[in-house]
Amino acid sequence: MASDGKTKRPRARQARAVETREAILKAATRIFAKHGFSGGRVEQISQLAKTHDRMIYYYFGSKERLFIEVLETTYQRLNDAEAALKIDLADPLASLRTVVRFNWQYFLEHPEFITLLNSENLHQGRHVKKSTKVAQLSSPAVNVLAKILKAGTQQGLFRKDVSARELYLTIAALGYFYLSNRYTLSAFLNTELLKKSAVKQWQASMVDTVTRKVLVK
Repeated sequence: MASDGKTKRPRARQARAVETREAILKAATRIFAKHGFSGGRVEQISQLAKTHDRMIYYYFGSKERLFIEVLETTYQRLNDAEAALKIDLADPLASLRTVVRFNWQYFLEHPEFITLLNSENLHQGRHVKKSTKVAQLSSPAVNVLAKILKAGTQQGLFRKDVSARELYLTIAALGYFYLSNRYTLSAFLNTELLKKSAVKQWQASMVDTVTRKVLVK
């Protein structure tokens, strides 16, 4: 019985450590998404995570390393969600439309993705460049599009001169620009860009733009 007790205690400590680390990461995502890297303070994060400042330094080493991991986690979650998509390469056009709609919907449902990237771009990518993971995380997303493009060209549906990376940039730009500038654009165009009809219409426009780009004329 004593042996069992000794075994359970390290496991319990390990579980608490995982919970604390995850709580810090979740809190940091919210704080950095709201205030950016410069405005987000360690004490704000520890308070939201219901822990102590020293635990942030214990698990992550520094505020910068924490921010980098927030960025890595944000990209990883996008990849994981996209990996769960059901893609039928026998119907590459439908598959491409699925990817476009997914990206748009993901941006809508995860506004922190937009604000975190806005913050990092203000710093000219200084932190994300120090990541050993982010560059690798682009590969799965681009590879999905590469497979769809290959299937489409083999069926004579898609042009052969469109690269997967170029197509990824097109899809990302269409969604990112609309949402990251929605407040100024809404005022400039005198319309509410986040009303349901506008969101639905832009999704259709994105799908139309991307498919027209790849289809053989």
